[in-house]
Amino acid sequence: MTDNNKPRKIWEKGIPVDKFIEKFTIGKDAEMDMYLAPYDVLGSMAHAIMLNKINLISGDELHLLLERLKEIYHQITSGKFVIEDGVEDIHSQVELQLTRELGSIGKKIHSGRSRNDQVLLDIKMFIRNEIKEVTGLVVELYNVLIHKSEESKGILIPGYTHLQVAMPSSFGLWFGAYAESLVDDLIVLNASWKVANQNPLGSAAGYGSSFPLDRQLTTDLLGFDSMNVNVVYAQMGRGKAEKIVAFGLSSIAATLSKLAYDVCLFMSQNFNFLSLPDDLTTGSSIMPHKKNPDVFELLRSHCNKIQALPNEIALMTNNLPSGYFRDYQLVKEVFMPAFDEIKSCLEIAAYALNSIKLNKNVLDNKRYDYLFSVEEVNKLVYEGMPFRDAYEHVAKKIIDGNFLPNKKIRHTHTGSIGNLGTEIIEEKMKNVLGSFTFGKVNEALSDLLAHS
Repeated sequence: MTDNNKPRKIWEKGIPVDKFIEKFTIGKDAEMDMYLAPYDVLGSMAHAIMLNKINLISGDELHLLLERLKEIYHQITSGKFVIEDGVEDIHSQVELQLTRELGSIGKKIHSGRSRNDQVLLDIKMFIRNEIKEVTGLVVELYNVLIHKSEESKGILIPGYTHLQVAMPSSFGLWFGAYAESLVDDLIVLNASWKVANQNPLGSAAGYGSSFPLDRQLTTDLLGFDSMNVNVVYAQMGRGKAEKIVAFGLSSIAATLSKLAYDVCLFMSQNFNFLSLPDDLTTGSSIMPHKKNPDVFELLRSHCNKIQALPNEIALMTNNLPSGYFRDYQLVKEVFMPAFDEIKSCLEIAAYALNSIKLNKNVLDNKRYDYLFSVEEVNKLVYEGMPFRDAYEHVAKKIIDGNFLPNKKIRHTHTGSIGNLGTEIIEEKMKNVLGSFTFGKVNEALSDLLAHS
């Protein structure tokens, strides 16, 4: 008989492991597993209910297990839970606490599952929660951008191609462009949500179980939309799901990085399109006039780093055959902290953009007169001149130094300066948000925690 109070590995057979090897193989698992702790408990609750249904544990045993698992869950959510020294991971810690309290009943919880499908389940539940939080922060930033877009739609600025003055734009178009970009980013994130929101529990070590597991029951109890049906594929999904989700995070990061670059560019004295309040900038140790956009420079770098995440995961996993390998352990170390990073970036972007100050007189500078050359070409076309002739006529005026801009412009088509199409973008956002099943998950987990 094993000592129920002694920290142990759930796989150990009484043969001690070399300490140097043990330290290397465990790595940062205990630290990373704290991200997974609440989901490991919820998964164990659903698994216990299923074991009762297939008569592997009794009703009384189920009651005791659920009671103790809820206590552990509240320890975790209140910050009082720790993975003890000598305990390998979250799965071992939870099982250790159950066996300390319940003896042999606690030892029954692992029937019909492996650490492989436990960690798969925990990661997918972690992903679901993090996607929900990221989506909420994306919406907050989106709302700032949409508000700024409508508020500033009458303020013209230069548009650029090749970083050369091109055609008239507006702050309304600029803010609105990033708002719509976030809508597309959420479409990508929603695709990753659908991949993650499939239940792998019951795949065990990747080859199923001789127990008559009810996988649909645990799927329903945990609020998944469906299950990973094939048990081999469920294990093949380790690393794949993380990479797909990383592409979703990378898409958001790309939008934020481009936005941050624009702000840094537009804040420079050479552009002088916008500014930040003094308390949101930093200075120079030798140049007293400096007001640096450090927040947006760091935002840009953080987001460029996040854009590398899918490739980083791919390089860890892309040459592995089917089945489980310890390589997957390292994916957690780059993947899980990325959510905190992207959430911080979204929060700071919304905060800083709310305080941004716009220059309403950018186009008063004569350097921007040629912005209106296309307007003059189009005016001549309206009057009946063929487009190519009108182009050459205006080009000659510019070459001869005779071009005089008419700065009164009237763009009316959808998505242009005079017709931002905000209501269409709003409808697109509403539709993509409706395709997330956050409510179903919340309801299922609430019911699970209430199960007695």
